Amino acid sequence: MGLVDGDISRDALGRRLTGTAARHAVFLLTGVAAIALVLGTARAQDANSAQAEKQDQAENTQTGQAPGNTTQLDQITVVSRTAETAINTMASVSHVDQEQLQRRMATTPNDVFFGVPGITMQADERRIGSSVNIRGLQDFGRVAVIVDGARQDFQRSDHGTQSTFWIDPELIQSADVIRGPVANTYGSGAIGGVVFFETKDAGDFLRPGETWALSAMGRYETNGQGWTTSTTGAYRFTENFDVLGNIVYRNYDDYKGGDGETVQGTGFDVLSGLIKTTIRPTENSELKLGWIGANDGWTEVSGGVPASDLDLKQNTFTGRYNITDDERSWLDLHVNLSYNKTSLDQTSLVALGRYDPSNGAPVVVPVGSQTTYDLGTIGIDLWNTSRFETGALAHELTFGGDWVSDDVETGGAIGGASFYTPSGDRDVGGAYVQEKLTWEWLQVVAGLRYDTYSLKGDDDTDNSGDRLSPRITVGISPFRNAGLEGLQFYGTYAEGYRSPSVTETLISGLHPAGVAFPFLPNPDLKPETAKTWEFGVNYAQEGIFRADDALRLKAAYFNNDVDNYIGLNSDIGAGDPGCPFIRGVPPIWVPGGYYLPVCAQYQNFANARIEGFELESFYDARWAFAGFSVSVIDGHTVSYAGVEADLDTIPSSQVTGQIGFRFFEEKLTIGGEVQYNGTPKGNATAEDYTLVNAFASYAPNEDYRIDFRADNIFDVNYVNPLNLSTVGTVYEPGVSLKIGLTARLGG
Repeated sequence: MGLVDGDISRDALGRRLTGTAARHAVFLLTGVAAIALVLGTARAQDANSAQAEKQDQAENTQTGQAPGNTTQLDQITVVSRTAETAINTMASVSHVDQEQLQRRMATTPNDVFFGVPGITMQADERRIGSSVNIRGLQDFGRVAVIVDGARQDFQRSDHGTQSTFWIDPELIQSADVIRGPVANTYGSGAIGGVVFFETKDAGDFLRPGETWALSAMGRYETNGQGWTTSTTGAYRFTENFDVLGNIVYRNYDDYKGGDGETVQGTGFDVLSGLIKTTIRPTENSELKLGWIGANDGWTEVSGGVPASDLDLKQNTFTGRYNITDDERSWLDLHVNLSYNKTSLDQTSLVALGRYDPSNGAPVVVPVGSQTTYDLGTIGIDLWNTSRFETGALAHELTFGGDWVSDDVETGGAIGGASFYTPSGDRDVGGAYVQEKLTWEWLQVVAGLRYDTYSLKGDDDTDNSGDRLSPRITVGISPFRNAGLEGLQFYGTYAEGYRSPSVTETLISGLHPAGVAFPFLPNPDLKPETAKTWEFGVNYAQEGIFRADDALRLKAAYFNNDVDNYIGLNSDIGAGDPGCPFIRGVPPIWVPGGYYLPVCAQYQNFANARIEGFELESFYDARWAFAGFSVSVIDGHTVSYAGVEADLDTIPSSQVTGQIGFRFFEEKLTIGGEVQYNGTPKGNATAEDYTLVNAFASYAPNEDYRIDFRADNIFDVNYVNPLNLSTVGTVYEPGVSLKIGLTARLGG
């Protein structure tokens, strides 16, 4: 489709900074000045001021140390409607906390989930935008990405990633992953699962007794010679009103692969920020208002030269209110409202030979032509959990509903790529009820969700549908003796429902470059229905070898059948509705390329069958910690003609191990990670590879922190198999060294 590379070259970066240098330089210098201010002021600050008020938990939060006898699996996850920790949830849930985020020193969201089973992040050369794959499912809403309650539904069809989102890792406080359609209480369509990012707020940042605080971070990365600066400030006006702001600027050149060759188009410059305020109107209620913004820039490369300059502007507004009253156990009400506006402008840097998508005539897209992609998403999400008892049974009854509306508007020059992402409107919504019963060693979760959708296009297309999706989970904790009392077994059956997207339904026109062939719209697409069986084990135990150690383990086997799976059928010939060509006719040469006498259309051509095994474990003995995770996955499609084919969205199977040690009263942490990646079945071009990383951090006190990380120490030259099926060979970064300094003051 012409433009298959992305991000920013050095020359293009220079052109971009000519127009915006003053603005970006101000923020860069502000970050540097803030670091100098923090260092100078903190050095002069009275060492004993407010120290007596700082509790262990606050110290752990600010320095990234894990609290005693807990692990990341003990954090209450935001993906739970009933305030459960990951280890206590009878589902495949993972939690990435602030300690892990600091250890990973993430440059993009792709680095956030290293070693988390069942989730793979995909980015091509345009690495600032990320796509999420959970259990072999991705794109077009199969995985719901949510930031502070706001759905991230942006999608641009091309040879690269389809559904992409943007969130700077420095803005994130924690990230939660829930795998499989048990996530359907978080909205329609998430048949693969949900990723939920919670950004920082003042309650995370301010220590007990503090009214204000300021921190600054500076980081340098060798591969791509990238700089990151981040400045965070918070103020507590009263005990019931506080505010936090965070601004981040990143500037990266193209990185090099493990073979030492530069991967063109992988540089970028990003300016991101957030403002979040928390208001507590009463003792039992809380209102969070937030804004998250991003201004990103990169250049897409075609044929080894910069072809298009891209500018992204994103603004997300959120409001979340909850009221909980322990004396009225029936009341635990949450109301979330959000609006997300994403605008992507693509400007041609060279004249491009294209075909008119309406009649096939050769056209030239001149220099300076612009293609625009705009998406506005409105979301409403509300639920209430009532807790009560009837005899020996404890109940948690949850009622909820949600609605999301996507308004897609695209436009551009004739022969441009905007027709791949057609304009249209889609509304999806639903309501659900879920009951959780607990009796001694038995837990049962039963739920029922109703989904409905409506999709409309500019060509009078009108598609709609609805469905009921059940869920049942049964868990037992049969042991009470020491060593086994934390062992739980569970089994789940759950269904999910994904409606067709605007692009899948409405795409229409001629492939614009190279080879030409028609795309046909399909207003009769049926929604996908996922039916998943899962059997899992949870295990939590303290005091295994010493009084203050802890072990957490989750493991699960799953089998997901997706009926009416939607995929692009690019071999449609005569006899298929709307395609006039005779199958098997040789390609026809036309100026600028070849005309293929076939048609392409998104169709419910098959059912998908995906199964796998996941394990996640973590052991913490304070002076040392270790983690081990496994993700094994296999999947294929079965067409309605009975033909089986390997599913090209199946990621590598992975085995990841990590180990770390803490010294000098846990001020110094050092450790390493090893990850083996196995070739997905049926992927003839992918190869096995093993990554080795190292990390270290030193916090001489709670106001200073130095972080170091070495990724891909042995400079392995490797490719994410998911990219092989979409954009060809895009090598991932070779060896990369990162060093960062964080300083903080408060009072």
